[in-house]
Amino acid sequence: MSIEFRDGVAVVDGEPRVLVTADYPYYRDDPAVWAERLRAVRDELGIEVITCYLPWRHHQPGPDMAPDFTGATHPSRDVIGFLALCRDLGLKVVAKPGPFIHAEVTYGGLPDWVCPDADPAIEALLDASGAPSRWSDSPAHVPGRPLPAPLGAAFLARAGEWLAAVGKEVLTGGGPVVALQIANEGIYTNGALPLTAYDYSPSGLAFFRDRLRAWYGTLDAYNRAHQTSFGGWAEIEPPRPGGSGTRAKADWGRCHAEYLAAVYRVSVRAVGSELPVVVNLNPPTVAELDDWLARVRPELWDGISYGFTNWMGVVSADPDAQARYVIAAKRAPGPNMEENWGFSQLYDPAYVDAATSFHQSLLALAAGATGVNLYTGVSTSGWLPDLDSAHTGSYPDCAPIAADGSASEKAPVVHALAGFFTRHGAEFLECVPVASEAFGLYLPYAGIAALSGADGPRCGRSLRLFHDRMRARCRDYALLDLETVTPDRLAAFATVTVPGGPFMHRHVQRLLAGHLARGGRVLVDGPVPTLDENLEPCSLFRPSEPLPATPGPLSILNGRADAFLRSHPDRDVHYLTVLVQDDNDGPVGVRTPLGDVEVVAARGGAAVLRLADGELGDLLVKGVNGWLDSAVAARATFAGHTVAAPHPADLVRIAGRLLN
Repeated sequence: MSIEFRDGVAVVDGEPRVLVTADYPYYRDDPAVWAERLRAVRDELGIEVITCYLPWRHHQPGPDMAPDFTGATHPSRDVIGFLALCRDLGLKVVAKPGPFIHAEVTYGGLPDWVCPDADPAIEALLDASGAPSRWSDSPAHVPGRPLPAPLGAAFLARAGEWLAAVGKEVLTGGGPVVALQIANEGIYTNGALPLTAYDYSPSGLAFFRDRLRAWYGTLDAYNRAHQTSFGGWAEIEPPRPGGSGTRAKADWGRCHAEYLAAVYRVSVRAVGSELPVVVNLNPPTVAELDDWLARVRPELWDGISYGFTNWMGVVSADPDAQARYVIAAKRAPGPNMEENWGFSQLYDPAYVDAATSFHQSLLALAAGATGVNLYTGVSTSGWLPDLDSAHTGSYPDCAPIAADGSASEKAPVVHALAGFFTRHGAEFLECVPVASEAFGLYLPYAGIAALSGADGPRCGRSLRLFHDRMRARCRDYALLDLETVTPDRLAAFATVTVPGGPFMHRHVQRLLAGHLARGGRVLVDGPVPTLDENLEPCSLFRPSEPLPATPGPLSILNGRADAFLRSHPDRDVHYLTVLVQDDNDGPVGVRTPLGDVEVVAARGGAAVLRLADGELGDLLVKGVNGWLDSAVAARATFAGHTVAAPHPADLVRIAGRLLN
């Protein structure tokens, strides 16, 4: 099996595929059970791609020892043996060497000896106040230890040596590793933090000033643009809370985007592998949506593929969680690299039942994700104390494969999900979301808004209001980066909504004017820009007038649910995803361009239906949610045809066969 990523889609042996994977943290389990657990993932879950972190602190606990990948110092460090088992069982692997991994591992997987407290040569990551950014392993360990600045010379050298060792000793020899994930949820699980949280360290400021030189060319040009009189680049400081200067705030937001891209590229170069690379970003928080938008710009990553993760709440019950999740899935094409399929005690008790994770997995795919990862597929026990001293018992508490190796009640749900997308994934990805509207991200406004609060132009708040309007009307939409989107891509949408403000790049204004000339509509949320990026007069388009709300291609006739439709551009093939909210009672009716559909599912459940040639085809419908004490005989009706479970249960039909 070979994998490459094309426009965020995993292409496996030449065929696009919805990538359904399962994480197995081998380092938390007895090596004697590795083979049995891997076999269970393959046979009980129907999954053939494993993901696994490689904890730096586990494999190289001391600065004077070489990394142990063979188990010479402890059997659980034999990752080469673990990968050999994967190969022998026909499993492929996405390896995740960090350097920082989180994964509830002490110090996020970093060795103690790269902590600035342990080595004064290692620069600390600093926030706007000059205080170190810290990592706390648990609430009992607050405030935690300072984190190293990613671009500090001493840490960069040590992290580079670790990644190079992984590349040379673990990823060579024709093994089962087919892709890499670099870092975790940003750099230090900090992709969604405020722009003032980092990086004000000396290396971070040097990067910022280097970027300013690249953008402006000369100090005179910078001073003219900012109406300042600095005598040298070293005098320029980034914005801090309470500071002023609209251009300076936009620059700091842009710097964060390039900083994240630079750290990713440095790590990829250090590994020295030709394997495809993906990252995973934590979704934005509600308060820091603008910060996240300013920082997360996959368009800058030079071939590194976008991915995202979960850990923000139960989307079937929480509108904020649902919005954050959908925005993360829509920001760029790529897989969900961590969906919570095993943690109820650590996060939310709703995850004790498979319905919660099933709902979110289908939402991710419906909203734009190209794959889903089970984090974790297997519960583990027996890790070394130095690896994780904050958690006891099994990790996690309710995975599809239990800590004793048995298949839990979640296993058949996963097997159905994997089976459905193994059969239909390529076709699902060929189908295009039915959406006529888009939101155009103008990301200079995100950097300004992140540092200005309610004052000045806005991007995140406009996006959230747009999302809520679309959801209330059961309308899907796209997210587009206005600085990089092509005219042809923009033309796919009848209406684009953009945030308003005082200025906008001249080429963006021309792009919007061209969209209007083609017969498209442009709505502006806020003032219409009258200046270009250099604050020179520029007013190249006149926005459209809002129209009264009209029915969209989908509408919810009855019930409390969301619905998404994807349609094939050349064939009469469609996929309808219905996501039932926790407070729903009774059947959900959905009006579609193909005809009305009725779904009976558990509260908090979900369904995906293949509608082809006017008939109801293969489907998954979740009929049981034990957490909400909801059990129904799952059912789907379309075009006068009904498929139903004979008693309260899930409903699965794959390749025309009912499997339960």
